[in-house]
Amino acid sequence: YEPSAGSTAVRGKLCGGRPAPAAAAGLPALRRPAQRGAAFPTPSTPQLSFCPSPWRPARCSDAAAPWLRRPGQVCRLLAAAAWPSVVLSVGPSSALKCAPMPASWPVPSSLHEYRLSSWLGQQEDVHRIVLYQADSTLTPWTQRCIRQADCILVVGLGEQEPTVGELERTLERSAVRAQKQLVLLHREDGPAPARTVDWLNMRSWCSGHLHLCCPRRVFSRRSLPKLVELYERVCQRPPDRHSDFSRLARVLTGNAIALVLGGGGARGCAQVGIVRALAESGVPVDMVGGTSIGAFMGALYSEERSYSRMRARAKQWAEGMTSMLKAMLDLTYPITSVFSGAGFNSGIYSVFKDRQIEDLWVPYFTITTDITASAMRVHTDGSLWRYVRASMSLSGYMPPLCDPKDGHLLMDGGYINNLPADVARSMGAKVVIAIDVGSRDETDLTNYGDVLSGWWLLWKRWNPLAKKVKVLNMAEIQTRLAYVCCVRQLEMVKNSDYCEYLRPPIDSYGTLDFGKFNEICEVGYQHGRMMFDIWGRSGVLEKMLQDRQGTSKMKASDVSAWVLTCPNASFTDLAEIVSRIEPAKVAAVDGELDPGMYSHTAEGTGGSTPS
Repeated sequence: YEPSAGSTAVRGKLCGGRPAPAAAAGLPALRRPAQRGAAFPTPSTPQLSFCPSPWRPARCSDAAAPWLRRPGQVCRLLAAAAWPSVVLSVGPSSALKCAPMPASWPVPSSLHEYRLSSWLGQQEDVHRIVLYQADSTLTPWTQRCIRQADCILVVGLGEQEPTVGELERTLERSAVRAQKQLVLLHREDGPAPARTVDWLNMRSWCSGHLHLCCPRRVFSRRSLPKLVELYERVCQRPPDRHSDFSRLARVLTGNAIALVLGGGGARGCAQVGIVRALAESGVPVDMVGGTSIGAFMGALYSEERSYSRMRARAKQWAEGMTSMLKAMLDLTYPITSVFSGAGFNSGIYSVFKDRQIEDLWVPYFTITTDITASAMRVHTDGSLWRYVRASMSLSGYMPPLCDPKDGHLLMDGGYINNLPADVARSMGAKVVIAIDVGSRDETDLTNYGDVLSGWWLLWKRWNPLAKKVKVLNMAEIQTRLAYVCCVRQLEMVKNSDYCEYLRPPIDSYGTLDFGKFNEICEVGYQHGRMMFDIWGRSGVLEKMLQDRQGTSKMKASDVSAWVLTCPNASFTDLAEIVSRIEPAKVAAVDGELDPGMYSHTAEGTGGSTPS
C-alpha cells in the first residue's frame, strides 16, 4: 500500500493538523486492560482494544515488500476470524469519515484532538473490541494508536532477520502500560518456524508470541482495488475456525481452548486417538500442555498440528520403547536409578531433534517437579526434547535431569501436577479439555487393625486356602505418598467449571504396554468419538465455540458485516453530554456539525471500505 497525498493529509488532520510521513506498512492494534503474569490475555476482561504495531527493519527484502504494502490484510483476516458483531476496525481514513475535520476550519488543533479522542472513546464504549491499524513508522496516527491500545501486536515475517526497528525501540520506551505480543507470519508452503528465540531475545519486553501460517494472498502482489475485491469475496465465506488467524482472535479475546494431556505411561497412547476424535468433531485447539507421556504427545501435536503425522511419529517412538536390547544396554548400578537415561534420551532426541519450545506452531507448556527447590516448574521455552524428557523421568527408573539454565534437578511432573488444567487456565484458556490416563489406586484395602505382622502376610500369600488380603507393600506406600499432592489437585480440576474432563477406559493396560499402541489408540478414539457426540447433542461443544461474553459463533451471513460502527449514537450526542461540563463555546462549535457526517463506516487503509 503506497499512501497518497490525501491519505497523508488524513493522518495529519487526525493528529492535530500536523502532516504525517507516508507509511509503508500497517499492523493491527488491540485494546485490552493490561494483564501481567500471564502468557496471553486472560478470559476475565469485558472490553478489549488492540493496536498492531508494524515490524519494520532498517533493510527489508523484496519478499517482504508485498506484505508491507498491504497494511489492512492482517486487520481484515483478524476481524473476519473474530466475532464481527463486537469488532470495530479503525484506520485513519475511517476515523476521518466518522469525525471529519476539514483543514479549512479556523479551529485550533487542540479541538481536533478533543474531537478525535471523544469519538474513539465512544467507539470503545460501544464495541468490546477495537482494532487500531497503525503505520510502520512513528507517524502521529501511530502515536495515537499506541496511546489508545491496551495490547500492541508486533507483527513480523518469520523468514526475515529479527532486527529491531526504530518504532519498536519507541514502543519499549513509551508504551509501558500496554501489553505487547509478538506475532510472526509464515508462508503456508514455507519451512517450519525457527530461531524464534532470537526474536524474543531482542524483544524482552514482549510478554508472549504466536506463529501464524498465512494464506498466499497475504503475500500477494495484487493492486489495492484487486485486493479489496478479493477480501470482499473472502469475507462472504464463513471463517475457518482451525486457521491460525482464528486462533489469534480467540487468544486475544480470551476465548482460547486448551488441550491438556495427563501422564500415565503407555496408557497415554489413547490420547492420540482422542486427538483424532477431537479433530473430527471440529473443535480447534489454541494451547497444549502436558505432563509425562502427555508432555510427549502434546509436543508432537503442537509441532505437527496433524493427527496422521502425530500418530506416525508416536507409533515409531512407542515401538522403540519395546526393545529389550536397548533397555539392557542402558542398565547401570542402581544408586540413583536403574537406567542411566542415555538410551531414553536418544529416543526422545530422535523425535524432536533440536526443536525449541518457542518454535512450535501451537503454544505449548510442560510440567516438571523441581526437587532442588521443591516446587512445580512450568516450561514454556527452551529445548523441547530436554524438558519433555524431564517431565517423563520416573523416580527409580530414570535419573533426574539437570536443568541447563540453573542446574536444578527435574523429575516427572506427575508427582506434583499430573493433569495441569489449572496451569492452562492461568495462561488464558477459557475452556480446558483435560484427558486423564493415570492409574487408579485401589481403595478397598484390608483393615488389619493397629498392628501388622509381615509373617502373617507371608502366610496369607503362600497358603492357597487362606483368604486373600489387600495390603500395600513399601514401594506402593512410597508411590502413593509421592502422588498425594497430585491426587488432590486432580479432584479440584475435575470439579472446576472451566474443565471438560475425559478419561478413556484404559485401566486394563499397564504403564509399559507400548507394544499395544494400536489397540490403546483405538480405545481412545472410540471413547473420544462417543464423548464428543454426547457433548455435541448436549450443547457443550457449542458453548466452547461461543464468545465468552455470550455472543454466539459467527454465521456466514454475518461475515460481511465484520466492520461496524456506532449504531444510533453520533458524535453530536456525545457533545451534548460533554457540553454540561465544557465551555459553551466549544459545545456550540460541535453542535453545528451535521450528524450525517458521522456515517456508520469503519474501514481499513487506502480509503476503500471492504464489505
